[in-house]
Amino acid sequence: MVITEIFKSIQGEGTRAGLPCVFVRLTGCNLRCVWCDTAYAFHGGTKRSADEVLQEVSALAGSGEKRISLVEITGGEPLLQSETPALSERLIAAGFNVIVETSGERFVGVLPRKVIKIVDVKCPDSGEPDTFDMANLNALGGEDEVKFVIASRRDYEFAREFVLTHKLSAKVREVLFSPVVEDAAGGWPGMYARELAEWILADRLPVRLGLQLHKFIWDPATKGV
Repeated sequence: MVITEIFKSIQGEGTRAGLPCVFVRLTGCNLRCVWCDTAYAFHGGTKRSADEVLQEVSALAGSGEKRISLVEITGGEPLLQSETPALSERLIAAGFNVIVETSGERFVGVLPRKVIKIVDVKCPDSGEPDTFDMANLNALGGEDEVKFVIASRRDYEFAREFVLTHKLSAKVREVLFSPVVEDAAGGWPGMYARELAEWILADRLPVRLGLQLHKFIWDPATKGV
């Protein structure tokens, strides 16, 4: 496998936000979202065997009562690498709760059943609309989550209609609406979380407002957190 980084941090997103977690960031992505905050994972990386990855994850997680039980495989796009399902299975066998976070462009049904899937649906302002594999709707279960990154009112309206049309809240553990965080260096403006919250409340949507917790703790440009 080609690995950009392996590190431990606080889970920053989703219903498990705030929990200690070991992250395995794989290299490579076939999408180019306008607001991407991990473009450094598009290229480079280091070839590592599954044994080496498991060993490093285990060392970071520790042992005994203080062991970190949560592991997230992310990217880039982790499902571009054919070894990802097997690595997930090995981590599960080692006693970890495994999350795979994916763009939604690849079929998540290749992953082991016990993997927690965090699946994006790309909104229009991402620059990568219509990339979601609709077969994923039937591959999601009660522990999985679907995320929409919102940059504008147009994005919000797209996400709202998608959620209601496909009855997403009945399919998964949670539907997340996450506002884009401003990045002056990257050249994109942010979405005000308060404005997004007000839209959700006005429409009484069955979704959760998701803020990237790690970007409040560390500088948003910090890597390895």
